[in-house]
Amino acid sequence: MDARAGGCTAGEGDFIECSAGGIGKHPRLGSRAPQRIADGVWLVRGGFAPNTMNVYLVRDGSGVLAFDAGVKPMARRIAAAAHSLGGLTRIVLGHAHFDHRGAAPALGVPVLCHRDERADAEGDGGAHNVNLALVRRRTRVLSTPLKWMLDGGPVQISETLSDGDRIADFEVLHLPGHTPGLIGLWRASDRTALVSDCFFTLDTETGRRCEPRPPHCAYNVDTALARESILKLAELDPAAAWPGHAGPAIGDAATQLRAAATR
Repeated sequence: MDARAGGCTAGEGDFIECSAGGIGKHPRLGSRAPQRIADGVWLVRGGFAPNTMNVYLVRDGSGVLAFDAGVKPMARRIAAAAHSLGGLTRIVLGHAHFDHRGAAPALGVPVLCHRDERADAEGDGGAHNVNLALVRRRTRVLSTPLKWMLDGGPVQISETLSDGDRIADFEVLHLPGHTPGLIGLWRASDRTALVSDCFFTLDTETGRRCEPRPPHCAYNVDTALARESILKLAELDPAAAWPGHAGPAIGDAATQLRAAATR
């Protein structure tokens, strides 16, 4: 189902504004400049399909940390965006899949992840948990060359995180199901959630925008648990929940997320 998005506007240095009750449709998808989406939070887009992979830069002292690291070709874009905001301090991986750890080895800063994600971040990126028999033939055929082009390879984890830990001015949320140690970042003061692949607003096989839904079962370790994690996020009543790909759930995000858990 294609999303019917609310209209959005963003000026230079302004917050992105989306009308309530729809999927946030981010403006200027080709822009290389970081887009401010909340106080002290910026979005950098890139990757494949074009500009649908999200990396979030979060104020961290005088610099910024990266939440997720996109794909390998995004390294220069992430570094430039972070430099414009005071420099990159560290990377927090939402999870270890190749399209989220891809640029990390090239960025030269400490990398953190959930303790249950460490083995995959330092190993095959969780590829052993993927069941490509559940996707279309075209997706299967493209999977190996895409991974080779987009994955920067294993990363050395300097520190692990657990549910409830503090990172910058956010709280770590453990949201397992897609992967064992998938995490999000939650800030109660403005109800901002950065949640990696907890949910999708992009159909991973067609590339079309969609209503929030669970990650495709082919890429999950436990789809039922992934649905529970979406409900856990909904219970926080986020004002905006920003995923790892495409646009956010914004407006009545909790209702959208509860519906997503049933899809």
